[in-house]
Amino acid sequence: MFRRVSCFLTALMLAGIFLTACGSGEESSAAEGEAASASEDQVVLRFNIDPIGKALVLTEDMVKEYEEQTGVKIELIKGPTDATERLSQYLQFFSARSDDIDVYQVDVIWPGILAEHLIDLKPHVDDTDDFFQAIIENNTVDGKLVALPWFADAGVLYYRTDLLSAYGYDGPPETWDELEEMSKSAMEVEHAKGNKNFWGFVWQGQAYECLTCDAIEWQDSFGGGRIVDSDGNVTINNPKAIEAFTRAKGWVGTISPPGVMTYREEESRQLFQTGNAMFMRNWPYAYALGNGDDSEIKGKFEITVLPSGGAKHAAALGGWQLAVSKYSKHQDEAIKFVRWMTGPEAQKRRAMEAGMLATRVALYDDPEIQAEIPYFKDMKSVFQNATPRPSTVTGPDYNEVSTIYFQNVSRILSGQVTPEEGVQEIQEELEDLLN
Repeated sequence: MFRRVSCFLTALMLAGIFLTACGSGEESSAAEGEAASASEDQVVLRFNIDPIGKALVLTEDMVKEYEEQTGVKIELIKGPTDATERLSQYLQFFSARSDDIDVYQVDVIWPGILAEHLIDLKPHVDDTDDFFQAIIENNTVDGKLVALPWFADAGVLYYRTDLLSAYGYDGPPETWDELEEMSKSAMEVEHAKGNKNFWGFVWQGQAYECLTCDAIEWQDSFGGGRIVDSDGNVTINNPKAIEAFTRAKGWVGTISPPGVMTYREEESRQLFQTGNAMFMRNWPYAYALGNGDDSEIKGKFEITVLPSGGAKHAAALGGWQLAVSKYSKHQDEAIKFVRWMTGPEAQKRRAMEAGMLATRVALYDDPEIQAEIPYFKDMKSVFQNATPRPSTVTGPDYNEVSTIYFQNVSRILSGQVTPEEGVQEIQEELEDLLN
């Protein structure tokens, strides 16, 4: 009897296992089918971004957060590290009217070049007044807002707080005259101590895009304009521009090393960070590096606005924007993603965790950000008075405009031509190009 019951129960168990197994197979197939269907229906946005830096890790983390909130999949496409190569890549995508990329990370000097391939974001954004207006204007081409400001950059003056105090100065220079005087005093003392490698002021003198940034800051600070005005008129040949370049030429070999004519950002930073310069013109990225554990000047420097030449404190506008391709098949989703990434919460997180400078004005008054990044409050006035390069007004010609400008400024600085001859040459070449 016990044996028959045991056999009966065993049969029931086997039948149950069989039925369960059959049931699992049907449910599994159904689940796989649903997953496949969901995967086919899921919107996937491809986002071309800068491939390096701490900000990339943060972006990857934020993208995961966005995916969890919305169900939209974001693929990060890492572009070339070199900005020129990346622009070339973008133009290849656009010339093919490719939908491979939905959202592009766009340099501040590219909106005029890429505008015809980007959608107008103005109808989709109701808070443009919250951004720095200089950047909004820079990104507006023929009345269309072709990109939203993501993070900002601008030329700033780094100065040694310990040396200013030691030499009896109560603050950084307000004018280029004061910078020269402070530089010479510091060099005399340091050279007398035996440090012959100490210089007053380092900047970016190599003939490339950053020399355009440095030079337009000098020029605008003296009241010499911005190369090409908002109506497209070439305005470089004027007495104030000549005065600005004459002043800068006088720095080479006196308060600035002769080798400054070969310096880019990193060469300037390395000299300043080893303690061998009183002042440095650079971008804000050097702040965190200068306070690194391996830095000779950790805790011994601060940043402020660049000196005035008598007209204003000028700072070349830099930074990156987010734009949506007009060839994207998911424009609505791409717009929502761009709005989220440039929104106040996302920008605050990027400032707090990666030191990225916000493009929304109110964030510069945020106590939490100011506590985390002390110089943040000083950058508000820098961006409110930033000097855009004439990239929007010259559009596709900007790269050639800039090349003509920085090559001739380089010839002025090296003494190949006088400042008067240099600005006349720039004026004529630009008029030939633009007219």
